[in-house]
Amino acid sequence: MTRREWLALSASALSAQQEPTIRVDVDLVSVLFSARDKRGGLISTLTQADVEVFEDGKPQQIRSFVRESDLPLTVGLLVDVSRSQENLIETEKRAAMAFFRTVLKQRDMAFVISFGSEAELIQDLTSSPRILETGLQTLKVDGSAYSAINPGTIPSNPRGTILYDSIFLAAEDKLKGEVGRKVIVLITDGMDQGSRKTLPQAIEAAHRADAIIYSVYYVDPTVYHFHMYGVTDSYLKKISEETGGRLFRVDRKLTLDQIFRQIEEEMRTQFALSYSSSNPARDGGFRKLEIRPRNKELRIQARKGYYANKS
Repeated sequence: MTRREWLALSASALSAQQEPTIRVDVDLVSVLFSARDKRGGLISTLTQADVEVFEDGKPQQIRSFVRESDLPLTVGLLVDVSRSQENLIETEKRAAMAFFRTVLKQRDMAFVISFGSEAELIQDLTSSPRILETGLQTLKVDGSAYSAINPGTIPSNPRGTILYDSIFLAAEDKLKGEVGRKVIVLITDGMDQGSRKTLPQAIEAAHRADAIIYSVYYVDPTVYHFHMYGVTDSYLKKISEETGGRLFRVDRKLTLDQIFRQIEEEMRTQFALSYSSSNPARDGGFRKLEIRPRNKELRIQARKGYYANKS
């Protein structure tokens, strides 16, 4: 698919009404999750007897439980190229190249989207780190994207950094039809200006695609002086936790390279369980999910729910 074809498809997807879709079998709900000890270390030795599953607060019977470190992986890298990120892009390129070289195995795939005033597919799905690196080399700042760093500026075009649209498009257009584990890695300062889709719609699209979102909060302190514009990672935290991912913050103690290594480790240390829902209704509604460890010192990281199959 060419960039022009994808942009046309993306515009159509953003303006269309999204019909309820399914990402689970009629009678089976599957959930990927990670477990950590009280020190934050990943656990790799859980068994089915170590956890309980609840849907809308009601206990469910687990039908299968396996360690799933080798499921095929599809990764979507979404990179903010608005003006506020100009000084960070070269670091992002280098770290992302190293990440793809390390994380992608023979059956894995990845794609790259840049977003500012528009979302651009700079590299479609491929298993080749070399091709991904070539695509990453084309990353450049979007000079047309408005970023609220000048209090005296009123933009004539309110579409500045379409963060939520980009998540929606990655989930809806690129990930929903894939199988195995699906991950979005999002590098941004968390600003959204002018998206057609809302935050809840972006999260819903990720749920329907069965995609986990890892958000990397990366802020250039020379741009956002004294946090005068209220730049926050709260929305990124919500996006990540709702879908079973995590929020990372680049700072003096944690570099982007280290964050990528942590994401890789977590993706390779996951469990999968499945159960048949005790709720017989096939109404397409959202069901709340909770996986509880029997050992209260452990912490489970999983998505907060799913959309039931509509009959």
